[in-house]
Formats: sequence, structure tokens, C-alpha cells
Amino acid sequence: MTDYQTAVTRYFEAWNATDAASRATAVAQACTEDVTYTDPVADVQGQDGLATVIAGAQQQFPGFSFVLLGTVDAHHHIARFGWELRAPDGSAPVAGFDAVTLAEDGRIRSVLGFLDRVPAA
Repeated sequence: MTDYQTAVTRYFEAWNATDAASRATAVAQACTEDVTYTDPVADVQGQDGLATVIAGAQQQFPGFSFVLLGTVDAHHHIARFGWELRAPDGSAPVAGFDAVTLAEDGRIRSVLGFLDRVPAA
């Protein structure tokens, strides 16, 4: 497994951690202390900020899980990958694409997220 794949695997573990303590641990393992996260609905900095965004997504979509689509595409210190937010019934009302930069220690330093599919309001 490459450093990119490890970083993305840890990132998904953070997004799928369902309690605050395990989420904080997973975010710390996946991301640097000063991580930045920007998507169409959030713009935060730091592990606590990212953990709060994750908790909000889990509250909005209880029982759902984030799943990697395809493979991680990467070069230098940058990686990109697609994902879906899947319901317990297997449907995926939300899908997107993230680009991340890695720090020297292999953790994620920044995330730029894009939403490709969202549920109708």
C-alpha cells in the first residue's frame, strides 16, 4: 500500500468513526494538527474543525458510511479520489471528489472537496 492509499484509508476511517473519541483519534491519525478542509458547505482549519464537520455530516446522514470509489490517483504530495455517502440500503444520495495534499509524515495537510451529487432539497 502506498503512502497515498494509507492516507486516504485513514481519512475514510475518520469520516466513518461514529463516536467523538474515536473520531478525534482517527482525525489525528489521518491529518496534521493544522489541516485545512474546504468544500462547498464548510471551510475549517485544525483537527477539531474537521471533526466537527464530520460529526455534522453524520448527524445529517445517520447510519450512512463514506466509501472510496475507484482508486486513488496521486503524484508528488497530492492525491485525488472519488467517494460516495452510502445509506444502509446501499443507495448513495451524495457523491463527490476530494483532492488532498500530504505532509512529510504522510498525514493529510489539506483537503479540497467537491460535491458531484447531492439530494434534492
